[in-house]
Amino acid sequence: MAIETVMLALGHTDSERIDELTETVIDIAGATGASVVLSHVFTPEEYDNATERLDFSDPADADVDEVTSRLSIVRDVKDSLDDAGIDYRITGRIGEHGARIVDLATDEGADHLIVGGRRRSPTGKAVFGSTAQHVLLESPCPVTFVRGDH
Repeated sequence: MAIETVMLALGHTDSERIDELTETVIDIAGATGASVVLSHVFTPEEYDNATERLDFSDPADADVDEVTSRLSIVRDVKDSLDDAGIDYRITGRIGEHGARIVDLATDEGADHLIVGGRRRSPTGKAVFGSTAQHVLLESPCPVTFVRGDH
């Protein structure tokens, strides 16, 4: 199976592993000639906070893709993809993180999905859930999990 579309799902805690995520997406997309979908999922509260923080003149008129493109983590990855000559597009969604990431991967026709996460104890996963765990179990395509050790 050819890899034509790689989706990188960036979360609000991924800044601690941004170098590893960026290297992974460049390694996979560069080797296969795939295009990259840079994505971010906001909860409704996160989205409202982001539109306020990013100085949209009227947050009600803000477009989720534009809000996503203004996030510093997305801009950092975008710059690296530009330097590597890799085609990409940016998209965002609002909703529950895990389910919306899976929906995005399906909607975008992703052949490979890259997500970041942190080390968690079994009890922590059971009590608090895990976005990455949900994505790993429900993804429509293979997933590369980039773990942060913090």
